[in-house]
Amino acid sequence: MYDFTEEQIQRYSRHILLQDVGVEGQEKILQARVLVVGAGGLGAPVSLYLAAAGIGRIGIVDADVVDLSNLQRQVIHFTKDVGVPKVESAREKILAINPDVQVDTYYEFLDSSNALDIIREYDFIVDGTDNFPVKFLINDACVMAGKPFSHGGILRFRGQTFTHLPGTACYRCMFKEPPPVGAVPTCSQAGVLGAIAGMLGTIQAAETLKYFTGVGELLTNRLLTFDAKTMQFHTVPVRHRDTCAVCGTHPTIDHLIDYEQAACDLKH
Repeated sequence: MYDFTEEQIQRYSRHILLQDVGVEGQEKILQARVLVVGAGGLGAPVSLYLAAAGIGRIGIVDADVVDLSNLQRQVIHFTKDVGVPKVESAREKILAINPDVQVDTYYEFLDSSNALDIIREYDFIVDGTDNFPVKFLINDACVMAGKPFSHGGILRFRGQTFTHLPGTACYRCMFKEPPPVGAVPTCSQAGVLGAIAGMLGTIQAAETLKYFTGVGELLTNRLLTFDAKTMQFHTVPVRHRDTCAVCGTHPTIDHLIDYEQAACDLKH
């Protein structure tokens, strides 16, 4: 049994009051280890809400520094942080919210040389990245390591997300490979409504907390999409493909692939 301090009981009281969470659920949250890949538009709200919830250990991977154009949507970074590594800026805000959280920072690109080693340290992975090559890398690494993860992507006024558990549909079950270079516009080309990042990131944070507490139904074998222009949400059923190249019965992908940096450089 976790030995809660009086301060922790007060801090997490609104979780503890929830019948579906309670003391046992909060204990699971406090013992959880979550890796957030990307400290941008999606990683910002995910990290803030997971820290507030009391996730015991949060890892953040990002090789970028804060740019003024990030501040329109990446709410974990402030004006004073321009030019600072995003992982350090994020770490500062996480600890300001909840000093009990252990924060591990990885000021580097996630690629085939380090992905498995980093991912293995965590119980759940959140994909908050800004390009297709790394999304496929995260998917493949999580499948190979048997790790659950939350996928998220945004552009213009739209967002999409799903949750993968071992044995359920993965990213390659839906999209076999990255699109050709130049096929998808970037946020710097097409733009993105800042609040969209918050909408999707908080959904990813909720899925993460649901995973650890066992509350409700996860977005497995379902792709959730929304259009903020109309505020219409759709859930599309998806199936685990037995012929999937990475999670199928006879996988043909047995190593991580560093795809060419494609044009979905979403910078979120």
